[in-house]
Parts: sequence; structure tokens; C-alpha cells
Amino acid sequence: MPLWPVYTGTNEPHDGITELPAPPPWRDFDGGPVLPAPDAAADTAAHSPDRTHRAETYQATEETVELVNAALYLRRPLLVTGPPGTGKSSLVYAVARELGLGPVLRWNITSRSTLHDGLYQYDPLSRLYAARQEAARPGRTDGTRDTGGRQDTAGPVDGSGIEHHLRLGPLGTALLPYARPRALLIDEIDKSDLDLPNDLLNVLEEGQYEIPELVRASRLTPDGVAEVLADGTDERVPVVRGRVRCRAFPFVVLTSNGEREFPPAFLRRCVTLHLRQPDDRHLAEIVRAHLGEPDAYARTLIDRFLSRSGAGDLATDQLLNAIYLARSAGLDAGSLDRLAEQLMPYLGQSAQSDVF
Repeated sequence: MPLWPVYTGTNEPHDGITELPAPPPWRDFDGGPVLPAPDAAADTAAHSPDRTHRAETYQATEETVELVNAALYLRRPLLVTGPPGTGKSSLVYAVARELGLGPVLRWNITSRSTLHDGLYQYDPLSRLYAARQEAARPGRTDGTRDTGGRQDTAGPVDGSGIEHHLRLGPLGTALLPYARPRALLIDEIDKSDLDLPNDLLNVLEEGQYEIPELVRASRLTPDGVAEVLADGTDERVPVVRGRVRCRAFPFVVLTSNGEREFPPAFLRRCVTLHLRQPDDRHLAEIVRAHLGEPDAYARTLIDRFLSRSGAGDLATDQLLNAIYLARSAGLDAGSLDRLAEQLMPYLGQSAQSDVF
């Protein structure tokens, strides 16, 4: 029987992703050669203590659990919107940790980001430099290598090949044919150029892309296989004839602070989750997960945070900062109140990073 929910939101790691039912026929992918799933144990080593803490303490709502599972079952990206500080970017770390999806691949979007940046980076100048360096070596002739007195035509071994100067980006790595889904965070997509959401449509719909430089180079080798570096690792992965196609569609989370509207065609291909400011019960759960049981003063700060949040944008990390200092600084009540007021200013429209 299919397992629902696959993601439970309990922060207890399990292998339920292996019980995910087959995808809809229109979202079935068959990329290869199949790559082994990344080591889930490497997740902690790959991430900073801050991100690991966020994954362990994330408090998912019932709606969040339902829509994460919808995205997993449908093999669709999850577009997460909401005000700053509601845990949009932390969600992907919590899901990856619970389901054992390995280190999260992260693509931070700016106004200059392009689809090419997310797929791969190629440095032709470094390749040209390497080729010139190799050509200048004594005893070297074009297309051969020095083998101690005899000539061998097996090709260059010097690192001047295209694959040595190309590295897959976070999106390009997520679409490799892994045996189980990778987790990809495309953070603050609303900061992008107007064209990027539309440019993402075909890649996320088809689950594949081409690397033209490798497509051309593959004609020169018998098997057409190039070993290239994947994002976030020093290990090389095989790319056959310059084409990458996923096997298990990645768990893709795109975050937005709601600063722009997206094209209908883009929204149609996403599952959309809107995170709201937490209520008093949810705030108490968040404080408990991060700092232990809320004491009387912490509950006073929670009430103050809720009353102030109706007049402007506040982030939950501001509340956590105030409660932490209240417990650690040893200040008198008057000083604590003044400091708490300064730690919870309104954010307006400025973007802030999630910490929980």
C-alpha cells in the first residue's frame, strides 16, 4: 500500500521515500546511468550547524505536511510563499533530513541569475590556458602524450578536455539520474529577472537538459561519456553524450517573499504553499523546539510579538533572539523590555533570511 504521508513533519528520519508510489504517467522519467543515492549521513557534514539545527527543529503545520506530500507524489516543484521569517527556506532542510535525501543543493537567486547558472558553469579560458601549458611541455606533440620514449595516441590526459573545466550547478546536479530524489532549494525566485521563471518551465517539465559543449565533444570519443564535477562535491559523475535526464524527479522548493507575480504557466506547474505568521500555539512550539519550555517572560514576549505583528512585518527569529537574551543576559525586567523592543523592529519590505 502507498504510504501517506511520506513526509510526516515529525523530524524523525525514516526511509519512507522508498515507498513513494509510481509517478503519474506524464511525470515518469527514465534517465541513466542510475547514480547511487547520496549518503544521508553526509548531510550533517555538508551543512553548517545553523542549517542542521533548523532542519532538526522545524515545526511543520498540517497544511505544510499535506502540500509537501502532494509535491512528492506528483513530482512537481513546491512554490513556498510568505512573509520573511516564516521558515520558507528551512522547510527543504527538514524534508531532506527526515526522508534521507542527502545534502540540500542550494541556488540563491539574484537579479542577474540565469538558467545557465543553475545548470552548469564552463570556463573556456581555463581550458585554453591548460591546453597551452600542455603544448609547451618538452616531448609533447599534438594529440599524443609522452610515454617514456614511445608515442601513444590514446588522447590527452592533461586536464585540457572540456569536462575538466565544467561543473554542474545546483539545478543541473539535482536533475542527474539519482536512484532517489535530491533536494533542491531555489531561494527567493521573486528576485530574479522576469525571464527566469519562464526559462525554468521546460527544464522542470521535461526533467532534462543538454550541455552543448559536451554534446559536440562526445562525437570525438567512442562511448561519448564525460566525467564532470557535481555541485557541492569533489566527485565526478558520468554524463552521456552531453545529455542529462533525471530518474527520480528532485524535491524542488522555490521560495518567494511575494514581491512579484509569476506567469500562469509557471504557477500551473507548481504546487503552491503559502506560509502565514504562526499563532500563539505554533509560536510556543517553535520556542520549545529551539530553547526549551517557554517560561512566564517568554510567554509575555510571545503575546507582545503577536500584538505587534498585526501592525507590520516581524520575523520569528526576532522573537527567538529576544527570548534567548532574556534567559542568558541576566538583565533586570526594565532593561529586558527595552532590549526586546529594539530586537523586534518592523521589517517593512526588506528581505530577511529564515533561521528556523
